[in-house]
Amino acid sequence: MSIPSEMLRVQNPDGAAKSAKDHGAIAIEVLHLTKRFGAFTALEDVSMRVAAGSFHALLGENGAGKSTLVKCLVGYQAADEGQVMVDEREVSIDSPQVAHALGIGMVYQHFTLVPSMTATENLVMSRPHVSPVIHWRTEREQIDEFMRTVPFRVPLDRPVARLAAGEKQKLEILKQLYLKRRFMILDEPTSVLTLDEADEVLGMLREMTQAGLLSVLMITHKFREVLAFADAVTVLRRGRLAGGAPTSELNAQRMAEMMVGSHQIPQSDTKKTPGVPGVLPRLAVTDLVVLDDVGMPAVDGVSLTVKPGEILGIAGVSGNGQRQLVEALIGQRRPESGTIQIDQQPYHARRAESRRLGVFSLPEEPLKNACVARMSVAENMALRNFDEAPLAFGFWINRRAAKQQAERWIREFKVKTQGSKAAIGTLSGGNVQRAVLARELSRPVELLIVANPVFGLDFAAVSEVHDRIIAARNGGAAVLLVSEDLDELLELADRITVMSEGRLVYETDVKDADVHVIGRHMAGHSETAPANPNDSTAPTHDHAVH
Repeated sequence: MSIPSEMLRVQNPDGAAKSAKDHGAIAIEVLHLTKRFGAFTALEDVSMRVAAGSFHALLGENGAGKSTLVKCLVGYQAADEGQVMVDEREVSIDSPQVAHALGIGMVYQHFTLVPSMTATENLVMSRPHVSPVIHWRTEREQIDEFMRTVPFRVPLDRPVARLAAGEKQKLEILKQLYLKRRFMILDEPTSVLTLDEADEVLGMLREMTQAGLLSVLMITHKFREVLAFADAVTVLRRGRLAGGAPTSELNAQRMAEMMVGSHQIPQSDTKKTPGVPGVLPRLAVTDLVVLDDVGMPAVDGVSLTVKPGEILGIAGVSGNGQRQLVEALIGQRRPESGTIQIDQQPYHARRAESRRLGVFSLPEEPLKNACVARMSVAENMALRNFDEAPLAFGFWINRRAAKQQAERWIREFKVKTQGSKAAIGTLSGGNVQRAVLARELSRPVELLIVANPVFGLDFAAVSEVHDRIIAARNGGAAVLLVSEDLDELLELADRITVMSEGRLVYETDVKDADVHVIGRHMAGHSETAPANPNDSTAPTHDHAVH
C-alpha cells in the first residue's frame, strides 16, 4: 500500500500543512552512553546515530544492552554518562513525558492495549490529557480524519480482544502516530505476526521513513527483516558497540559474526570430568513440533539426545524456536506432535513425572517463569516438595520445616536476602537465580534444562551459576543448555547444536568447534564452503543434525 497523499503534504513546502521540520522525521544520536546497575555495567561507551527518515535495526544477543539503550531514549532510565542528541541538539530525557514531547515513542513487544475497549477508545484514552466528558461523535470524526492520513487499516469499532494479532500490532503503531511521534522504537514488532503480516507492517513503516515522515529504530533478531527493510544496522555485544554499517554493506553472516564476537574459542578454567562413553541417552526428543502463540510451527520436527554426564548446548539467534522448545520440555507449552522420552520412558512434563524421573529446570527469566514474586523465599523454595515429608504435615504445610529448609539453602547457595520470609520479588536477579538453583539442585538431578541462565547477572553471579551447572553435569546429570551467548556454550557445553527457523541445522563437538561455521548456521546459511574463497580454514566437521 502506498503512502496517502494527505501524509505526503506534510513535506510539501507549497501546501498549507506545516513543514517537515515541525512534523517530519527526527534524527537521534547517542554519544558515549554508559549505564550501570550497581557493579553491573549494562551499557558502556556506546555511540550510535539514527538519521532522520531512516529505518535503523538494533541487533544483539540477550543481555547485549539493547533494552537499556532504548529505555534511556524513552525516559525510563537515566544514563550515568554520555549524551543524547535530537536533531543536533543535546537533550536530557529524564522521563517518558519528555521523550513524548520530543516526538519519541515506543511500540513494545507485548501489547499495551485495553482488550475490552474498541480501537477508537484505545486511541482516545492514550492521550496524556483526556476531558472528563468525552464527545464521542467529535472524537470519531477526528479519528476518521486521522485514519485518512495513515497507511494502516484496523476495525475501529471492534473490541481489541477480538482483533487478530496483526491488527493489534497495527493499532499499537497507529497509537504512536496518533500521538504524533516522529521517532518510533519497535521492540521485536513481528514476534506475534505471520510472515505476510510482518512484511505488510514493516513495508508500510519503511514507506513512511522514505517519505520523511518518521524515523524507525527496530530491535529485532530476524536477519531477513533487517536485510529486507532496514537502511542501517547497529550491533551491541555485552553492553558495548560491536559494529554497525549500512545494510547494503552487510549480509546475515557478517551480522551473526558481530553478534557472536570473538573468533577464538575461549579457554575455560572450569573443570569438567570425562563423561561415560556408550551409555544410553537420558533425554531423547524425536520429531517434536511445537506451535507458537499464533499457531505457527516454532519447533519444526526437532530430534535430539542428551546423555548422562553431558551438556548439550543449543545455539541460535533469539526467536528461532528455542523458547518454545524449552517450554515444551518443562511443561509450559503442549507439543503438537512428536515424542519426549527420559530414560526410555514417555515423558509429558507433569509434576509427578518430573519428581520421579529427577527432571529440574532453570528457565529464562526465573522470577517470571519459575517463581511467584509476591510469595516468600521459603515458599518459592518449597514449590517442588511442599507436599512431601518433612514439609507436608497431613493436609497442612509444616512452615517451620519449610523455613529451616530455606535457611539451609540460603546459606549453601549464598542467597542474599533479608530473610526467608522476604518476598522473592525483592531479590536481585542474581539472587533469584541462586534461590531457584537451590530449589532445583538440592535433590538428585537426572536431567537439568537450562535457558539463558546468566542473563543480566554480574560476573560473580555468572561464575557461581556456571559452576553449579558444571557440578550437576559432573555428578552424572544430563544437561540441556539453551543460550544465545555463544561464548557461554563454548565454555560449558560438550556438544553444540544450532537452531535456526525451528530446526536443528548443525552440530559439532566443542573441541572441534569453528565459530565462523556456527555463525553461518546461526545466520541461516547451511552451505559448508567458507564465505571467503581464499579462506584455507574450511571446516571438515560441518554437518546437519539428524
